Amino acid sequence: MDSGFTVKLARTGRSVFVPEGSTILYTLLSQGIDVAYSCGGGICGWCEVDVLAGVPDHRDWVLNDDERRAGKSMMICCSQSKTPEIELDL
Repeated sequence: MDSGFTVKLARTGRSVFVPEGSTILYTLLSQGIDVAYSCGGGICGWCEVDVLAGVPDHRDWVLNDDERRAGKSMMICCSQSKTPEIELDL
């Protein structure tokens, strides 16, 4: 999304807007939401999260082509959303 997107956190019901140029990880951390991560560059897989709704825009180096097409998980440190809202298992 060029103007940003909303991340819905399924476990809490909270929604957070991720502005253009930011990442899901940085936005969640800046809101005081504790999430697992390590490298921050999409190469370790530590921040992988299940996608419950929406279409991820994968920008990582972890998932293979089949996993990307399935769209069932994403790395929140670098990947974005192709839809205006994406719901994650957080």
